[in-house]
Amino acid sequence: MTIHPAAHFIGGDWVAEGPLGDSLNPADGTRVGQYHSGSADLANAAASAARAAFFGTPWAQAPRLRAQVLLEIAERLEAAKAEIADLVVLENGKLRAEAMGETMAAISETRYYAGLARNIRGTMQEIAPGTLSLFHREAAGVAGVIVPWNAPVTLLMRSLAPALAAGCTAVIKPAIQTPLVHARIMAAIAGAPSLPKGVINSVNENGIAVGQAMVASPDVDVISFTGSSRTGAAIMAAAAPTLKRVGLELGGKAPAVIFDDADLDHAVHELTHGSLAMAGQICVAAARFLVHAPVAAAFEEKITHAFRNIRTGPGSDPASEMGALIDTENQARVLRLIEQAGDEGQMILKGGVLGNGAFLTPTLFRIDNLQSALVQEELFGPIVSVEVFHDEAEAVARANATPYGLAASVFSRDLARATRVARAIRAGTVWLNSHLKLFAEAETGGYGKSGLGRLHGPEGLYDFLETKHIYMEQGVIGA
Repeated sequence: MTIHPAAHFIGGDWVAEGPLGDSLNPADGTRVGQYHSGSADLANAAASAARAAFFGTPWAQAPRLRAQVLLEIAERLEAAKAEIADLVVLENGKLRAEAMGETMAAISETRYYAGLARNIRGTMQEIAPGTLSLFHREAAGVAGVIVPWNAPVTLLMRSLAPALAAGCTAVIKPAIQTPLVHARIMAAIAGAPSLPKGVINSVNENGIAVGQAMVASPDVDVISFTGSSRTGAAIMAAAAPTLKRVGLELGGKAPAVIFDDADLDHAVHELTHGSLAMAGQICVAAARFLVHAPVAAAFEEKITHAFRNIRTGPGSDPASEMGALIDTENQARVLRLIEQAGDEGQMILKGGVLGNGAFLTPTLFRIDNLQSALVQEELFGPIVSVEVFHDEAEAVARANATPYGLAASVFSRDLARATRVARAIRAGTVWLNSHLKLFAEAETGGYGKSGLGRLHGPEGLYDFLETKHIYMEQGVIGA
C-alpha cells in the first residue's frame, strides 16, 4: 500500500493537506510522484498528538507492547522490501543492491530494538542502613526524528526504533528528496495492528518550516538528527531555549591509513567500495587515503585502476557499480570541487559528467596541504584525496588533522600497530583491514564536528531515556 500523493500521518490518520511538490528521479530528472508539503502548524499538531499519546496511553510503561509493535513493523517492512528498495532506486539514485541492503539493515535494526525493549533495567543501591535508592530508566518523552536523504530507510529506523523501544512517542520529518520512500515506510508502520494512535506521527517537508517547528516545540523533548555539521549546529542553537536533548550524527571525513605491510589488493577492494558506495554520499565513506610512502606509488596505481573501471549508471541497471548523485545541484557542486582539486593538488583521475542524469565518474587527487578546504571539509561525493605519510606518528597526526571524527580505517598486517593506531585516531568507529562495516549491534557516532551521542547498539537507547532516582527509608514508608 502506498499513499498517493504522499500524505502526512498525524494522530493515527492520513492528512492530505498542503501544497503538492514533485519528487524527481536523479538518474533522468523525470517525476516519480508527488507529496503534500508540510507546515509549522502540521508539525505542531503532530507534536501535540505524540504528547497526548505519551501521557494518555500505556505506551511508555508497556515494554512488551513496544516489542510487539516493533516486530510487527519489521514484518511489514520485510513484506514490502522489494517495493521500498525500488522506490529508493527511483528517488535516491543508488544501486538496487545498495537499496535492498539498506532496507534489510533497517529491518534488522527494528528487530534488534524489539529485543532491547524488554530488557531496559534500572538498579538499586543501599546508601545507608534502612534506606534504598532505586534508579529507574524511563522514556524521555516525545522524540523528534529528522531523517536525511542519503539512507532514508536505515537512518529512519536507526533513530525511530530505539526511541520506540525506550517508550518515547515520535514525530518524524522525512527528507525533501525521498518523500515517496518515506510514505511507503509509513504505510507499513501505520498498518501495525498493535500500534496505539498518536505514538508515531510524520509530517513532510518542503523547506525548513517543519524542522524548525519540531526543534522549537515545547511538546518535543528529544531531537535525533542525522545530517550536516552546519545544520546540526543550527539545531543545537534552536533547541537551546527549550533545553532539549539533542542526538546528532553529523559530517565525516574518514581517513583510511594504508601502511607499507598492508595487503594492497585487499585494501583497494575494501576502499573502492568504502569510498564510492552511494556515490560517496555517506558520512562514513573513506574520504582520504593516507598512504605510507614506500607503497604510495603501488597503491595509487591499483586504486586508480579500480576507480577508472567503476561502471557508473542507473541504479536499476544490474551492470552499474555506482549510481547517481542525489540531484543535479549536488552534481554541479562536486564538479566545482573537482576543478578546485585540480588547482590546489595534483589530479590523478578526473571525474566528469556521464549521461543526462546526476551522474559523475570517480575522482582521485593528491594533496599535501592539510589546511586546504578539500582536506578539512566534507566533500560528500565520489571524490577522494591521496596523502602520503612517512611514519606512524605522521599517519596519526594526519588522520586527526580535521575537525571531524566519525570513522576511519587502518590497513596493516601488524595487528599491534593497527590496534595502536586505531586507539590513537579520534573517531567513533575505526575498522581494521576493512571499511564501511555497520551493524545494528555496534554503536556509531562521532568526535568533534561529527556529533553528539551514539546510535545503534544498547547505547542507541540512551538519548531516549531518563534516569529517575527514587529514594525511600524503610523505617518511614509503610509505618
